[in-house]
Amino acid sequence: MPSKLVILISGNGSNLQAIIDAVAAGVIADTVIALVVSNRKDAYGLERARKANIPTLYHNLISYGKAHPSADPGTKYSPAARAAYDADLAEKVLAILSPPFLHPLTTTSTPIINLHPALPNAYDGANAIPRAYADFQAGRTQRTGIMVHYVVDEVDRGEPIVVREVEMRKGDSLGDLEERVHAVEHGVLVEAVGVVLAGRGRGEKGGDEGGGG
Repeated sequence: MPSKLVILISGNGSNLQAIIDAVAAGVIADTVIALVVSNRKDAYGLERARKANIPTLYHNLISYGKAHPSADPGTKYSPAARAAYDADLAEKVLAILSPPFLHPLTTTSTPIINLHPALPNAYDGANAIPRAYADFQAGRTQRTGIMVHYVVDEVDRGEPIVVREVEMRKGDSLGDLEERVHAVEHGVLVEAVGVVLAGRGRGEKGGDEGGGG
């Protein structure tokens, strides 16, 4: 029986496209993308999913919360949460997920992963690449990278699954560094999805931590 993957997006969906392509090519084997969920109605990633005949769902937490002000905090994540709980792996992009979404996943042992454009324990949260670039320009760091990690309550502090260093070069503009980081993202994410799903096939949670640069 194929593994089911739910992907949570907020924007263009280029990482989503990388997973769609990898599943279609069999690089991520025995897997179906069961649902793509977006918290933005105009996210182009929804169109990418529709072109690949993948079911989509628009679910905005803010508008839902305003419409249901007395609802239990965890309720605002339904039906997105229900889809994730029924999946073998959920992969999120951009949106920060709070404990009412994450904690019930432990009861179904459904891992949720995230790609973050920084090395472990560095530049948690937003604007990681510009912050790393500013530190490089100031001589405070000589290295940056990308990781895919398990999502936990603390933002970008979950156990790394795959890590890659990205070279920082003297004379780089911020755009140069961003381009080099984005060029590596898709391969790292596809690798991490494969690692996690392979681990679940063995009845495990985790996977191997990658290295290199």
